Amino acid sequence: MATRSAVINVMMRAADKAARGLKRDFGEVSALQVSRKGPADFVSTADLRAEKVLREELRRARPDYGFLMEESGASGKSDAARRWIVDPLDGTTNFLHGLPHFAISIALEEDGEIIAGLVYDPAKDDLFFAEKGTGAYLNDRRIRVSGRTRLAEAVFGTGIPFKGTGGEEAFTAELQGFMRETAGVRRLGAASLDLAYVAAGRFDGFWERGLAAWDIAAGVLLVREAGGYVSAIDGSPLRLDGGSILATTDGLHRPVTELLARAARENSPA
Repeated sequence: MATRSAVINVMMRAADKAARGLKRDFGEVSALQVSRKGPADFVSTADLRAEKVLREELRRARPDYGFLMEESGASGKSDAARRWIVDPLDGTTNFLHGLPHFAISIALEEDGEIIAGLVYDPAKDDLFFAEKGTGAYLNDRRIRVSGRTRLAEAVFGTGIPFKGTGGEEAFTAELQGFMRETAGVRRLGAASLDLAYVAAGRFDGFWERGLAAWDIAAGVLLVREAGGYVSAIDGSPLRLDGGSILATTDGLHRPVTELLARAARENSPA
């Protein structure tokens, strides 16, 4: 059984309290007020309520920490050495369509480095968490990335461009490459859970563009602590605000970056 530190316990308590409201709202999703952040990008009262609960619980436990939250942005002490990076409802579109695949994502950053992360799926009661140097866990069971090293045996998660995001041609070229070379591609609609699934060996890798820090911060630590490799899509070092991510097993990282590079060349103007 995993030994939970004080900071992990703080994150778990906050996630559990926010999840109670999400479960209630999920059962009454037709009654939620919804607004648009973009052409096909939504925010609901469920997102806002969950974020409020998370902020209050995390601030109560650690009043000196800053925040970076999806709906309200940066807040708290601007010079804080530590800050919470929070997505209160990753998978809002799934949530609003009654699809039980969404998550709360909480990461703790210290001096620019993620040192703790948690991804909680309330619908399945899957709790993924990790701290730097201590491994990754699912419901107190140690998890590791898969041992697959051949693309032909590997299954990948991804995100698909939707209205207003662009990048359809580049993604189509990448998808064609994965369709030719791998055992399959899945699009589940919640990046934090996609990364948690890589950490747990459910996916052999994940790639996506157009993501923000709160989408990936916790998941990045989960993958690394589970023995995986994380970078930008072109193989360069990952930046949380860089917009692209590739997470794989160690053995698959090079062939996947080569596959993505070929797709980029094929999509380039002659």
